[in-house]
Amino acid sequence: MAFDFGRVLTAMVTPFKSDMTIDYEQVKKLARHLVQSGSDGLVVAGTTGESPTLSKEEKIELFRVVVEEVGGDAVVIAGTGGNNTAASVELTQAAEKVGADGVMLVCPYYNKPSQEGLYQHFKTVAQSTNLPVMLYNVPGRTAVNLLPQTVARLSKIDNIIAVKEASGSLDQVSELRRSLPDHFAIYSGDDSLTLPILALGGKGVVSVASHIIGPQIQEMINAFNSGNVTMAAKIHGNLLPIFKVLFITSNPVPLKAALNMLGWQVGGPRLPLVEASQSEKEAIKQALAEAKLL
Repeated sequence: MAFDFGRVLTAMVTPFKSDMTIDYEQVKKLARHLVQSGSDGLVVAGTTGESPTLSKEEKIELFRVVVEEVGGDAVVIAGTGGNNTAASVELTQAAEKVGADGVMLVCPYYNKPSQEGLYQHFKTVAQSTNLPVMLYNVPGRTAVNLLPQTVARLSKIDNIIAVKEASGSLDQVSELRRSLPDHFAIYSGDDSLTLPILALGGKGVVSVASHIIGPQIQEMINAFNSGNVTMAAKIHGNLLPIFKVLFITSNPVPLKAALNMLGWQVGGPRLPLVEASQSEKEAIKQALAEAKLL
């Protein structure tokens, strides 16, 4: 399946009102803003969107609202992964029905499947839809590592076309590139590793920081792709403090704090996450000020 997700995909936050219900007006506004400021696509209801605390109904409505707002102007990727294969199939089919362009499937967390279990899980979900699929490997959150040889097996399934790799291991990225067909896209799942992953044959990033520095991330990728590696490295260095501060505590807590400081009313996170502490907020504010964003 030939489909291009783009280079800078934003893992979008889910804005909440003060009563912790979803603020769909803010969802629309934010989606539109992201598309106008460097995002080729949006990942909706992923970890950054607080997927663990969203109901199935809320996720489907989020997919629908974002597709309605920016569908056609940007790629809309629905976060439909989970640790219950049957439920993931159901949500994936619902996302397809409301017009999502693709789905992102995280490794099943908590139940710790074997590599064969991971293969069968992803194969089952992928075969239940016509949409292109991006796999998502994030061992720090799932307690399981999707190995390159398993991704290589999965790449033979027609609509599995990309992987978001957040193991933090550049050796693993190298191994992925070596064992996957050229057309299979590798995305960085860590903002601070985007440039090294591009150097190893990556395509782009599923970004958290692109909420606030999307154009600069596009600029860095453009510089790298046009052979100006020195310029790309310089931009990376300039952006590094923002990449780092957005992960001083569990994502999306720092990002929501940063967005609220920048005038976006995204509210706080749902429990069990809590708002950034005073000292965390000060560190975020300082990084934003130093980057001349505030």
